[in-house]
Amino acid sequence: QVQLVESGGGLVQAGGSLRLSCLVSGINFALETVAWYRQAPGKGRELVATILRNGGKSYADSVKGRFTISRDNTRGYLQMNSLKPEDTAVYYCNLPSRALSWGRGTPVTVSS
Repeated sequence: QVQLVESGGGLVQAGGSLRLSCLVSGINFALETVAWYRQAPGKGRELVATILRNGGKSYADSVKGRFTISRDNTRGYLQMNSLKPEDTAVYYCNLPSRALSWGRGTPVTVSS
């Protein structure tokens, strides 16, 4: 019974920042690769960032230099700076090596 609970989204102005959190339970999280995805209105889910258990990180080109993925023993994080209106989406975390259902996600809205 792995559970993924995202939080930290909200409404911000362009140029602002948000820090998203993903609480992971029911699994030895420290051994898992963690990824953040987003789904904009009318579009499918997009991979945003990934962090491996060895600390290696990767980002979508659209967020490089603005977003930072990190983790501790129980949570994954996504620090989002210099937000743009095109970042507006529902953000989800997941574990790519597992066949898990999607959580509820946390909505992020960036206004001009």
